[in-house]
Amino acid sequence: MAEKQLNLSNLRPAQARKDRKRVGRGLGSGKGRYSGRGLKGQKSRAGSHKMRAGFEGGQMPSYMRMGKQRGSTSKDAMPIGPFRTSTQPVNVAALEAFDAGTEVTPELLKERRLIRSLRRDVKILGNGELSTKLTVVAHAVSASAREKIEAAGGSIQLLREPRASRPPRGRSARKPSEEQTDDASAN
Repeated sequence: MAEKQLNLSNLRPAQARKDRKRVGRGLGSGKGRYSGRGLKGQKSRAGSHKMRAGFEGGQMPSYMRMGKQRGSTSKDAMPIGPFRTSTQPVNVAALEAFDAGTEVTPELLKERRLIRSLRRDVKILGNGELSTKLTVVAHAVSASAREKIEAAGGSIQLLREPRASRPPRGRSARKPSEEQTDDASAN
């Protein structure tokens, strides 16, 4: 049995259209009086569904009732502090796709969809193998990635100089001065 030929006289939607719910149009409609909202309370009022995530109606919210996890959130506690930084990882294995002699820049990585954004820093990580000679331009490079890129005959250019690590703070970090050790040995 052949299908009817489609023309203007027999056009119809592929899926039947459903009429929208008309509320507050009398008791006989099935959605009259309270319009499906039930009786009283905050959820029955207009604008009641614009509450922010985590709002519990004014009671102390659960995220404030719970104890906080240990750990520093000071500005020098980099991964968790208020001045946190994050990088976009690119593994050495992904660089294998580039031709020999290519200068691999964040712009090229974005073009190839290996990173999402040019606003965040790019860090090259050492997962995988690399046999192609490349010039890699990135914000940071892990030690194992540097080893593999240079072993393949490539070179690395950092877009930002690595920060000098701070000496550890606190009593345990201090080394006893030579004078104190000499005094102790004399006694």
